This record gives sequence, structure tokens and C-alpha cells, in this order.
Amino acid sequence: MFRKMLLTAATALAAVGLAFGSAEAQNKKVKIAYVEWSDAVVATNILKAALESKGYEVTITPLAAAAMWQAVATGEADAMVAAWLPTTHASYYGQLKDKVDLVGPNVTGAKIGWAVPKYTDLSSVEDLKAKASLVEGKVIGIDPGAGLMKASDKAIKEYALPVKLVDGSDATMAAALKDAYDRKQPIVVTAWTPHWMFARWDMKYLADPKNVFGGEETVNTVARKDLKKDNPELYAILSKFKLSLDDEQKVMVWNEEKGAKPAETAARWVKENPDKVKAWLE
Repeated sequence: MFRKMLLTAATALAAVGLAFGSAEAQNKKVKIAYVEWSDAVVATNILKAALESKGYEVTITPLAAAAMWQAVATGEADAMVAAWLPTTHASYYGQLKDKVDLVGPNVTGAKIGWAVPKYTDLSSVEDLKAKASLVEGKVIGIDPGAGLMKASDKAIKEYALPVKLVDGSDATMAAALKDAYDRKQPIVVTAWTPHWMFARWDMKYLADPKNVFGGEETVNTVARKDLKKDNPELYAILSKFKLSLDDEQKVMVWNEEKGAKPAETAARWVKENPDKVKAWLE
């Protein structure tokens, strides 16, 4: 009888151990959503590399901006580090703020607007009213539905501009800019800081006297609603995760080198910045 009780107790303890082991393993699995903008690719991969150095198993999934927000709101993703506030992603946050946890800024000094090469004879968004022909009546944009594209549509209406906003992606916009710059042709592109274009080429933002694009923004970390309770260690790391504009733009330039892989450039940055990474993980 005593041996039977011991066996039962041992079996129960083993079951508890397995349960705790399973929970611990689950707590080391992280799903991060991101939008395929140059800055978000850098930040997401750096965070992934840092978390993996702490023993986490990290899955990152590229999505359109709206889908990225929805993934965190529904719990399909644990977090994202690409929420531009207070302006660019205002509509997403307004709809979902009760379903997500706004952890806080990971990058400060961010900005959106329209940019041109400095040789272009434009200095303000208003100039396009009379000089749209300089750029064939086009503003080269990124993915439709992005906050920057919504702000661009608003700018066209507010300034009554005779231009068309061309949908595309970060990659197609950058390719069009490179082609124009190589030929010293005028071009207007949708732009944001941080972005590697400002490190690669001599660019300037067009003045926005109506303030359609808003002022300085922050890029924020957003988590699913119960993450702090479910995984306080991970939440603490996310709350301490910070990058500077220089950090991001440096890695963005690395990513533009031939054959570069974001996971590898992120790992390189993590290796070269142990003190910054240590501050997140401790």
C-alpha cells in the first residue's frame, strides 16, 4: 500500500513537472508581426536576435500594416515593434486600443512626409500645385493602406494637387528613387525617418505648411493584451527594447549591400553592441 502511494505521488509529481516544462517551453516561444518597411525589418530582426541569445524561439511574420495590428489584437502574434504614433497608425490604434497593450516607444524622432533629391526644384508640398509636371504628375508611394499613404491622399486633397499617388512598396519606391537619382531627374517619394535613403542619397523633406503629415513621431512596441501576465520576462524585455535613429539607419545601409540578409546584419549589430543588448535582457 505504501509503495503504491509513493508510486502515485511520483506519477503526480512527474505530471506536474511535465506541465511546468511544457509551460516553460511555451513561454520561450514568441511570435512577432512586422510590416516590410526598412526600419521595421531592422528592428524586428534585431529584437529576434537578442531574444534568441536569451533562449527564446522566435517566429517573425511579415504582414500589411492593418493585418499586423490585427494579429496582435487577436493574439495571433505576441507583439510588434512597428507602431507609428501618434499620427501614421492613429486609425489602427483608435480601433484596437482596447484590445492591445501599448508598451511604449522603441524609437524616437521619427517622421513621415514627402521627400525629394536636393537637386529637385521643389521646396514645399505646395510647390507641386504649379510644378507637378516636373515629376510627371506623380508621387511615388509604398504599400496601399499604409498610414503614410493615407496621409498622402489627404495631402493631395488638402493642397488640391494635380498629382497621382502611385501604389507600390518600400522596395519599388526605393528603386524608382535610385533610377531618378542616377539620371538626376526630379522625383517625389513618400518618405519616413528612419530610412536608409537619407544615408545613401542627398535628400530633403518638402515643407508641409498645413501640417498634414504631423510632427515628430515615435515608433512603438505593442503587445497582445495578456502578455504581461502570461510572460512577464518577455514583457520586461520588450519594455526595455530601444534603438536610436543612427542604429537603425546603419543597419538599413548594411541591408542594402549586395547579398545582405536581415537576420545576419541584425546578428552582426547585436554582436557589436553587447552593452545595449544586455540592458534589454537583464
